[in-house]
Amino acid sequence: MRVLIIGATGLIGREIVRLYTREGIAVNYLTTDRSKIENMDMCRGFYWNPGKGEIDRECLDDVEAIINLAGEPIAKRWTAKHRKRILGSRVRSLELLQNTLGSEEGHRVKMLISASAIGIYPDSLTHYYGEEEKEVDDSFPGRVIQEWEAAADRMQELGIKVAKVRIGLVLSKEGGMLPQIVKPVKYFAGAAFGSGKQWQSWIHITDLARIFLFVLEKQTSGIFNGVAPNPVTNEKLTCEIAGKLQKPLILPRIPRFVMKCLLGKMSYLLFCGQRVSSRKMTDMGFSFKYPNLGPALDNLLGRE
Repeated sequence: MRVLIIGATGLIGREIVRLYTREGIAVNYLTTDRSKIENMDMCRGFYWNPGKGEIDRECLDDVEAIINLAGEPIAKRWTAKHRKRILGSRVRSLELLQNTLGSEEGHRVKMLISASAIGIYPDSLTHYYGEEEKEVDDSFPGRVIQEWEAAADRMQELGIKVAKVRIGLVLSKEGGMLPQIVKPVKYFAGAAFGSGKQWQSWIHITDLARIFLFVLEKQTSGIFNGVAPNPVTNEKLTCEIAGKLQKPLILPRIPRFVMKCLLGKMSYLLFCGQRVSSRKMTDMGFSFKYPNLGPALDNLLGRE
């Protein structure tokens, strides 16, 4: 099998490429940076520019499934310009893909697995969200994710199966949130945000890549929560990291107004939370390598 991965050079994409090629799945990938184009037996790169509607159609050669991870990072200050880029980068890439497939006779693509995010679920301390939840968080991330998923769903008009993986807080030593938490903790400046009671539905990056492989192998459509079975509060996450690093937490919790002064409206991401269920995945037969936070941190922080 050969798959096309969009966003293959990002944090999650790199892990998925490593897993797929290790499992004997050949990969084509799209990049907007020509310097990142490489051509090997198991991994071939192609150029595209969604903003200009440009795509190398050879990227679809022998491809049976597409993994879509494209999107401008949301964890940047939400200026009007950046908000437009966040939404546009997600929707335009899928629209270009749909238009290309619609005009490409004889393509072999049967399935799209598109990244999404648990930020679509409303901020709550009490709800436990499964994939059947219909309410959408009344926030900028909630609205973006809703439009992102709608753009992915339109691929069904071409007779292509669509699966959406709603990704939680990804824990990786190579980037993302974990190094941002570890750094202040190491220098005795770590602290929980707000009440610290907001839920953090996390997942080890290895398990997230395995979910994308599992959904591909199952060839099933629908929504899947990409989270570990045991979410924790923000305070618990911070304390666990401090414990693994053997560093005390000496500062009080950080008030919302402080982070709002520093980050503007984007600070919402630090104080909202969703407790999200992975039951659908486990019922389908998926087995998590890191279902609990402690062993996941041991692995990522080199304490196994």
